Amino acid sequence: AVVSTQSTGNDCKEGHACVAFLHTGVNLMLQFYPPSGPTDKPTKEYVDFEKDPTKVVLKSRFIMNGVCVQLKGWVDLKRLDGIARLEFDYDLADQEDRVVRARLREYEERQIKNEFSLTGSQLMPIQSNQLSSSTGPEASRNHHAHRYNPY
Repeated sequence: AVVSTQSTGNDCKEGHACVAFLHTGVNLMLQFYPPSGPTDKPTKEYVDFEKDPTKVVLKSRFIMNGVCVQLKGWVDLKRLDGIARLEFDYDLADQEDRVVRARLREYEERQIKNEFSLTGSQLMPIQSNQLSSSTGPEASRNHHAHRYNPY
């Protein structure tokens, strides 16, 4: 990984940095905060200058191409290069899964509520004398069909 700014230490202390992976052509604008959201300063878990005075150890959690990952690595503060890897982030994936499932439940509940509200006022069942004289599976399907009534 190569950090693309000269003020890497200050950027990291502020909670962000731009990183380029030259061999793959991937450029990332990273933020170093817990999933709960930005704080005044990133915690030592996300930005650590104390492990080695010439390096900063970094951790960033994000979603890349629909996959929850965390970047773990370090950057040499003098040469502005370093090593990092992406790992699947199980905790963030569980959190995102819960959010998506809750939204899906809310959507399904709204759909069911809308169906029931339409049933009483706008849709009327077809009377048996309005069915065609066909027999077999077609007649069975028509028996349960509803006709749109705009009034």
